[in-house]
Amino acid sequence: MTSTSFTRRHFLHSAAALTATGLLPRSLQADPDAANALAGRIYKTLKIGMVQVPGGLVEKFRAAKAAGFQGIELNAPGFDVKEVRQAIEETGLPVDGTVGSSHWKIRHTDPDPAVRKEALQTQLEALRQTHAVGGSTSLIVLGRGDDGTPEEVWARATENIAQAIPLAAELGVTIAIENVWNQFLYNHDGGVDQSAEEFVKFVDQFQSPFVAMHFDIGNHWKYGNIADWIRQLGKRIVKLDVKGFSRAEDKFMPIGEGDIDFTSIRKALLDINYYGWLAAEVKGGDVDALKVVAGQMDQAFGL
Repeated sequence: MTSTSFTRRHFLHSAAALTATGLLPRSLQADPDAANALAGRIYKTLKIGMVQVPGGLVEKFRAAKAAGFQGIELNAPGFDVKEVRQAIEETGLPVDGTVGSSHWKIRHTDPDPAVRKEALQTQLEALRQTHAVGGSTSLIVLGRGDDGTPEEVWARATENIAQAIPLAAELGVTIAIENVWNQFLYNHDGGVDQSAEEFVKFVDQFQSPFVAMHFDIGNHWKYGNIADWIRQLGKRIVKLDVKGFSRAEDKFMPIGEGDIDFTSIRKALLDINYYGWLAAEVKGGDVDALKVVAGQMDQAFGL
């Protein structure tokens, strides 16, 4: 890990702790009425698959940085730690976290105990690889709601995560649960007025700072008010994903397009003192295409 990545990560964690406790000096607190109130509080990152340039990781990291991103997320497990460290060293772009590379296929909620055991081992390796390259979060999808009854799915996911917490704590890497369209902890066929109550209960049962939410703004708009969910989840949100979504057309869109109310989202993030990473999860491309995405993030969040 480079000194640059360590310093940024340490600063983010320290600032988040201060804001959460109300100890951040008033002069450093954001003005909620300012158009750029989140500027300096949010760092832009993106998924590695969005970077579509020739070459290896050094070239991809360099392109992401040139486009205006301050971090990048890898898929784990599955990368070469030595190669990633070299890319970080040469470009100065940190890996802020990782995304599970097989959690849809090898699920924590699978009815087969052997598959669940493999999912746990995969998660443990993801934590190790994330730590090895300086990342702070390991994003996971809990499983699928149709793997069993709600009680069965809950119990299976709980069991696997509980077994992963000791290693997460040892390494200092947070297991970050993403809200996805997996028919679990929400009503997939329900309306747009659902609450975050089930997600809150699921996270809180572990009583661990190393289990949190990687809240996906675009994924959620189909089911409820995003600002309300942000306030309900509060300190449980450790990172954010963003993409646009149109309820009217029932489809994902570029950031800032569709009918998501980003003004209310910005206010909600200030209300919970959010300070950290915001990951783009949209169609990528070359440096010019990535610059457009970074600009859309700046506009939507007032960065």
